[in-house]
Amino acid sequence: MRCAYLHTPIGTLRLLSDAGQLSRIEFENQYSDDSHQEGSDDALRQGAAQLRDYFAGQRRQFQLPLAPTGTVFQHRVWREIGQIPYGEVRTYRDIARAIGKTSAARAVGAANRRNPLPIVVPCHRVIGSNGRLTGFAGGLETKALLLQLEGRLRK
Repeated sequence: MRCAYLHTPIGTLRLLSDAGQLSRIEFENQYSDDSHQEGSDDALRQGAAQLRDYFAGQRRQFQLPLAPTGTVFQHRVWREIGQIPYGEVRTYRDIARAIGKTSAARAVGAANRRNPLPIVVPCHRVIGSNGRLTGFAGGLETKALLLQLEGRLRK
């Protein structure tokens, strides 16, 4: 597994790739371990470039080779989250309905928390049914900053 570091307005992100596919994006306070080989490959270069464009306000969708690890249910949730347009939000209940599991809002929340590719799979666009920002691996302040960047929240 290879890794690269990207300095962003929300801190230094660590991007990890496996077999030429982006497999994880980690926030600075959550690096999994240090056993990864720092280096570069196409997935890391493309990931870094597209994330830089996103933070510069020049990218709304990502087109990257992805290889997240998760259960079948998690992958269904992540695919649905990936469909949320830039600058829009959905609730956990909305996602549960969209995947045909109307009573699984809590399970959707758990899958959302385990999203290994935050920002690219935009879990920051999922909010509580009361309209409030709820849990985010990078912290609620980071979630708010990402939604501000997308024009969803005012500063």
